Amino acid sequence: MSRRVVRQSKFRHVFGQPVKADQMYEDIRVSKVTWDSSFCAVNPKFLAIIVESGGGGAFLVLPLAKTGRLDKNTPLVTGHTAPVLDIDWCPHNDNVIASGSEDTTVMVWQIPDYLPMRNMTEPVVTLEGHSKRVGILTWHPTARNILLSAGGDNVVILWNVGTGEALLTLDDLHSDLIYNACWNRNGSLLLTTCKDKHLRVIDPRQRRVVAKHFEEPIALQEMDTSNGVLLPFYDPDSSIVYLCGKGDSSIRYFEITDEAPFVHYLSTFSSKEPQRGMGFMPKRGLDVSRCEIARFYKLHERKCEPIVMTVPRKSDLFQDDLYPDTPGPEPALEADEWLSGKDAEPTLISLRDGYVPVKNRELKVVKKNILDSKPPTGPRRSQSSCESYFSHAALEELLQDIRSLRQTVQEHEKRITELENMLCEFANGTD
Repeated sequence: MSRRVVRQSKFRHVFGQPVKADQMYEDIRVSKVTWDSSFCAVNPKFLAIIVESGGGGAFLVLPLAKTGRLDKNTPLVTGHTAPVLDIDWCPHNDNVIASGSEDTTVMVWQIPDYLPMRNMTEPVVTLEGHSKRVGILTWHPTARNILLSAGGDNVVILWNVGTGEALLTLDDLHSDLIYNACWNRNGSLLLTTCKDKHLRVIDPRQRRVVAKHFEEPIALQEMDTSNGVLLPFYDPDSSIVYLCGKGDSSIRYFEITDEAPFVHYLSTFSSKEPQRGMGFMPKRGLDVSRCEIARFYKLHERKCEPIVMTVPRKSDLFQDDLYPDTPGPEPALEADEWLSGKDAEPTLISLRDGYVPVKNRELKVVKKNILDSKPPTGPRRSQSSCESYFSHAALEELLQDIRSLRQTVQEHEKRITELENMLCEFANGTD
């Protein structure tokens, strides 16, 4: 007689449950745009949702505590001239969010800690470089102010939001539409999925693909027969991946290990209503006193429903095995350091005493002077700036042209005055 051995795992009994009705967000007009993004982004301070809006694109930002029915006059973020396709909170500043739109632009916004009284229409910076819609946004996990955007033009652009300029443009690595993009843990590599059915591991600073053709998968898990888009959310602290299908009503979760078969099915959370999008809370925003290991914000037709994933524990003490040190809000690198080739692991924090969001930190954008990066060619001379660019003869020629133009303008003004007088005399004579 054989005995079945149960695999040991502290996450074997993870279960999900919705919050009470008064903790939901209701009467929200979730966007109906046919795009494959999650339509939702959340951090320890705010919940952001892409919503329907006339005359352009908009998304809604609410403090997490602002639950219940939404007032119809709640202000929106409405700077785009076409529908918003993707939004993403900055991991190093809980008050900064980026939005990508069909109008081909990326906008970065500073959200105040209080709920504004009017619509927000002025971003901190607008990033222009794509020729078609921008549907993918993701911030660098360790370097300050670096934002990745990808659009319908099959181009990936890395921006320095702090200066409003493009750091790198990857325009020849994808032959078709880019579906998604994400960074590895320290931001040295990025992974993209493409309509040409290839996964690409890219070294962005070298502008090259370092891996593309994967012969066989390590593990294969058949989900279901539906053709809805799957939204994967991976938690590296617990090695659990959550798969949420748009149009589906369930969240399936698996534990990833280094033991065959590598992918271990844990359980499925199901609800009655299909989900139109999903937001995933960073680890520092969870309630450690409840042994909460994940929290989702599930979008329905007219509401947003938080789903809490917990591990049942009898003890009220802090559970060290469930909450290893996790990435905090402080960047490990500056943008210039990363661009020069330096890498660093995320700056970690402990959740033992819980996490308290830091106060609003203003995003400062200092655009570089283009003249500073393009000095005049040729040998430097100890002459005035005028002499550096113009010879004496050229300067005299310009002054002569100015005198000639001034004389021409004066002659035209005199002629116009004479014609106006003649017109007045003619009109008086007619009467």
